[in-house]
Order: sequence, then structure tokens, then C-alpha cells
Amino acid sequence: MAFGRRRQAEEPEKGPEATEEPAEAVDEAAEEAPAKAAKAEGGPWDSEDSFPELQRLDFGSMQVPIAPGLGFQVNFEATQVDEEGNPLDGRPVAVLVQYEESAMQLQVFAAPKRSGIWDDVRRETAKDIQEEAQGQTQEGEGPFGPELLAMIPAALTEEVLAEMPQEVREQIPQEFVDQGWAPQIIRFLGVDGPRWFLQAVVQGAAIEDEEQWQVLEDVLRGVVVVRGDAPMPPRDLLELQIPKEFSEAGENGEEQGGEETFNPFERGPEITEVR
Repeated sequence: MAFGRRRQAEEPEKGPEATEEPAEAVDEAAEEAPAKAAKAEGGPWDSEDSFPELQRLDFGSMQVPIAPGLGFQVNFEATQVDEEGNPLDGRPVAVLVQYEESAMQLQVFAAPKRSGIWDDVRRETAKDIQEEAQGQTQEGEGPFGPELLAMIPAALTEEVLAEMPQEVREQIPQEFVDQGWAPQIIRFLGVDGPRWFLQAVVQGAAIEDEEQWQVLEDVLRGVVVVRGDAPMPPRDLLELQIPKEFSEAGENGEEQGGEETFNPFERGPEITEVR
């Protein structure tokens, strides 16, 4: 099975949130040494590492590099709803990094002290995609180690098409419109760190466009994870916070009309916290 994957998945370079708690590693070697990220030289970094100084947005448990052309959103999960199911309150659960026609969602979870969880999460993600979304998956090697590529059928109903911007609608091949669905390609990357697990989910042009992917790869490689000392069950989300830059942008947005992304390299940036 092939999805038209980038060369990088075929030639290794140097070197969603599940509910079940993974078993601790039982072999003696795993119990003696903390898990280390299976990645090439460089980050993502643990806050206890000696990492390069970059300009980063501080999301609490994650510090994410910024660069020209990047936009940022914070995704929320509803924690309280009204009688009609509309969200009244929520917590931040993911950071979305946007670049041109590409997007990368970042989430960071607690992990066992002496073993990583990416192998289990990757296997469970593939099973869910195949059984629940009727999609296809393919494993490969990337710059951060094993990764997962998925093809998920995305519905193209009349309602969906009607809500699309005209310029987007015009780019959809007629054969997809006729069959009522289009293949959506999603790339899942994971990094096991000391007592944390960082997951990146990539969509858009960066799946095939090397230049756009390189920008997102540099962002992922520059992330610093702040695990903290508090004990947490494996796979629990580490707490995210809204950077002060977002609050300042929100104030500007109220005065100027607002946009949906925060761009630190534009004057008067704004942010919409997506719920």
C-alpha cells in the first residue's frame, strides 16, 4: 500500500490520545535506565537538557519556537456544557502550528518513568483508523524514528461543499465530488522523552511539499517539554497554558476586529481560541 509518501518515509535518516495505561517494562535494562527519545541529533528537548536558545512561545508544559510565516492556535476541549450541549468552559489541549497550506498539531502527555509509549500509541491509532474510520495506515521511518501515515476518507456532502471557500472547492477533483468523499492524508509522529510523550499530527501540503515540511520539522525539533515533578498517570495530558502574547493579541483583536491566528511577526497580532 502506498499513499504517494515523501521519500523520507522510505529512506530512514540518521538517527491520539489513548485510555489504557501501558504496562511497565519488565526487562532489567529498561528498569535501570529512563526512556530516551528515539530521534536524530537535536530536539525535541526536555527542560532539563542543554538546548539551544530560540525565541519560543511558552505554553506551560510546552515551549514552541516561532519563526516568520508561522501562525498559532490553541485547541480547547469542553469541560462544561449547557443543556443544549454548547460549551460553556474548556481547557487547552493542543497547540496548532500553521504554515502556508500546512498544519501541525502538538500534544504532550505524561509517560512512565522507565518506558516509552509511542509504540503502543502508534499501534492503537492505526487500529482505530482502520476499524472506526475505515481508513488505511502505513508505518515508516522518519527523522524522529517510527511514524504512521494514514489515509482517511473525508466526506464531501453538499453541506460540506457549501461551507467551503470557493477557491478551495475549485481545487477538488470532480471525481472526488462525484464519489462523495476525498482521501485525507495524515502523518503521525511521536517522540518518547523522560516521563513525557510528544505527539505531532501533520496535515496539508507538508505531507508532500519538502519545503513546507522542513519548516514544521524545525519547529518540532525546537520544542522544549516541561514535564514538572508532579506524579501523573501515563497518557494524561500535561497542562497547557495560554502565552501572555495571546492575551495581548486578544486585546488588540477586540479593538481591531480580530483574526483566527496569532502571528508574532505581524503588527497587531490577534488570536481566536478555538473551542
